[in-house]
Amino acid sequence: MADLIIRNARLLDLSAGELRDGASLRVEGERIVEVAESGRELTAPDGVQVIDAGGRTLMPGLIDAHVHAAITTMDLAAMGRRQASWVAIETKFILEGMLQRGFTTVRDAGGLDLGIMNALDRGLVKGPRIFRSGRVLSQTGGHGDSYPVAEHPQLCACNIRTNWFSHVADGVDAVRRAAREELKAGAHQVKVMAGGGVATPSDPIDMVQYTEAEIRAAVEEAAARRTYAFAHAYIPEAIERAVRAGVRSIEHGNLIDAGSAKAMAEAGCFLVPTLVTYDQIAEVGKALKFPPESQKKLGDVLHAGVGALEIARRAGVKIGFGTDLLGETHPQQSKEFVLRREVLSNLEILRSATSINAELLRKPDELGVLKPGAHADFLLVDGDPLADVGVLAGQGERLALIVRGGAIAKNAVA
Repeated sequence: MADLIIRNARLLDLSAGELRDGASLRVEGERIVEVAESGRELTAPDGVQVIDAGGRTLMPGLIDAHVHAAITTMDLAAMGRRQASWVAIETKFILEGMLQRGFTTVRDAGGLDLGIMNALDRGLVKGPRIFRSGRVLSQTGGHGDSYPVAEHPQLCACNIRTNWFSHVADGVDAVRRAAREELKAGAHQVKVMAGGGVATPSDPIDMVQYTEAEIRAAVEEAAARRTYAFAHAYIPEAIERAVRAGVRSIEHGNLIDAGSAKAMAEAGCFLVPTLVTYDQIAEVGKALKFPPESQKKLGDVLHAGVGALEIARRAGVKIGFGTDLLGETHPQQSKEFVLRREVLSNLEILRSATSINAELLRKPDELGVLKPGAHADFLLVDGDPLADVGVLAGQGERLALIVRGGAIAKNAVA
């Protein structure tokens, strides 16, 4: 990886919530090794590329903590029929689009296989750094059980059924085995479905899924590998059960109340809202053949997400940044910034997508920050995101430079 120096930038300090002129940054290999301010220019030895930022905003790369890059169409029935090679090629372009929107790191929330990770490592996919969850864990009839209702079900004593997206596992021992299988295959964390969802047909939104003991089994297995489990949940009862079992984050949480928010805050459990996915399902779901049964359930959560942000914020819950987009709607990823402005300040939104998500991923000194030792993941932005976070919306049109792990993914600096 070629070394690199950025000069004449406005440094976005998200900790202080301010922009400072005259900043420079030096990269060696994949890491930041020096950050200078007050107009002090860094020395550029022979062979080091120097980019004059021209006063643009220098900020950390963005982090999306809830993506489904391997769900490549909203027509979920068609998704189940697509060949793995077809899905892999579509996934490549979805991931590369994320990086071009400034997302240098993402957390897979289910469905991404090890082959994509290998392709990223070999440079065959020019996408973001990925924290992979692999298959999600779901109970029978839970959010993740996409099997149709059978007139004559053939029940197997093994208690686990597996498809490309999930392990449908019932009982503590089955959940433990399923979690171990994903961790063995290199999953960075484990996801459990603790309540009903929109995309699956047979589970109501207000359904509580998995017992506390089952969720705790996944938490314990993840902890044994020095990582964590996180949970999909909407309603207070499901949220509180998952929090008691020890999950690190609650995904979505649209129907959270003051009591469940308080429980999350006390446990140090993060919330990862995903407003844009409901916005997109409402806007284009029918045209893109999103399942009719799922469209009917959308109303339960569509308009609750913004209120959930306010409840969580008031309780002191750490709020991360996620999108949860499916298939053809992935290009709307950065609309999440705009949707949150109704409740959160620009600074709060920026922290969610950088330092808070980095803490959630247990990488607070390596991601979401610009300091020596951190991964060289950063952006040069035309505009001031503190004044208008909307400059990060769209397809990266206002991003003049994107660097991921010291490698330049985009350079439009004049």
